[in-house]
Amino acid sequence: MDSVSNPYTPNAGAAPEVMVGRDEQLEAFRVLLQRLERHRTEQSMIITGLRGVGKTVLLGRFGELARAAHWEVVEFEASRHDETRFRQLMFSQLKSTLLRLSPRARWTACGRRAAEVLSAFALPVVKHGAFGLSWDVTPAEGAGDHGDLGMDLTDVLLAFGEAADEQGHGIVLLVDEVQFLARTQLEALIQAVHKTVQRKLPVAFVGAGLPQTVELAGDVKAYAERLFSFSHLGALGGDDARRALAEPARLEGVEFDEDALDLALELTHGYPCFLQELGAQVWSVAEAPQVRRADVALAREAYEAKLDGAFFRVRLDRATPLQTAYLRAMAELGPEPQKAGDVARVMHRESTQVGPTRAELIDLGLLYTPEHGYAAFTAPDFDAFMKRAMPELVVPEVQRRPRKAD
Repeated sequence: MDSVSNPYTPNAGAAPEVMVGRDEQLEAFRVLLQRLERHRTEQSMIITGLRGVGKTVLLGRFGELARAAHWEVVEFEASRHDETRFRQLMFSQLKSTLLRLSPRARWTACGRRAAEVLSAFALPVVKHGAFGLSWDVTPAEGAGDHGDLGMDLTDVLLAFGEAADEQGHGIVLLVDEVQFLARTQLEALIQAVHKTVQRKLPVAFVGAGLPQTVELAGDVKAYAERLFSFSHLGALGGDDARRALAEPARLEGVEFDEDALDLALELTHGYPCFLQELGAQVWSVAEAPQVRRADVALAREAYEAKLDGAFFRVRLDRATPLQTAYLRAMAELGPEPQKAGDVARVMHRESTQVGPTRAELIDLGLLYTPEHGYAAFTAPDFDAFMKRAMPELVVPEVQRRPRKAD
């Protein structure tokens, strides 16, 4: 079929033509905004899930809903920034937000106060020689200038919440890849959001991250479990998975046979990004107006090759040979969460020898710990990919330090 009319969107973070299976999260977000607009408290949200389940897409949809409701949106993808870079990022985003709330010429005392607190927040960055942070606003004294990230960010969000409320608006922070925030940064965000809740200000936070994000939030602030509602995204159920594949095609006048959908669900296990990739590949081999099981079977090789190159390989390429061997040893044991000791035995090593490697893979976001002593892949079907990419397990030799001469 015509590639121009291909209705599937396998690109990372790209919104599908038809979003299904996320109605509960969308409704919870609408309720969050509406309650805050009425100065009633409501839990902010943290969305978790494996790679490819649509967390980024959902955040994008939240942003659309917030803008339609005339909220200001602050959105960014977390990375392993130090505090200086984090302050710089927050300054840049919030400066733009304040200017959208009201042009400088129309600032009220509340708006100017927010600007002054933000200038104070940026002072540590200016002292480190960063450029682009000056905007001719005198820093506040005694607010945003404590030198403690949590206290400073709290002052900023309180000032911005008051400025937004005065203008009849709200502010929502949408943060992707939350698990990559430094502990102090995550703690500061939670602390600041908590204070805006106590003041009943229209400030909402939605974070998205890998499954370990729930544990990370609870570790930094015990009250995080009450401050946020946690929603875990998984694979789409049978009916929703069928709709995700069939409805975009139907918009182009193409129908899937039932047995074609059966095979598609068998191959993708209902994971949204896999459905989009398979749909895109099937579109290239099928003939309108009907997609048959044979078309899905024919597209399978191209589908797996595209996933291997664009979804799995980019993650594996960050791993060292020893880290790669650890992932391959896990794959040998199957897709389920695996005990550290069992993986070590497959590698013919002691647990203490490979423990640092396991920790590094968790830090890279390739593994997570669903429970104590176990680790699991953060991408579905990663075990099958590892077996295709590395048919035989090869464990690098232990590097021994040379003995010092007497």
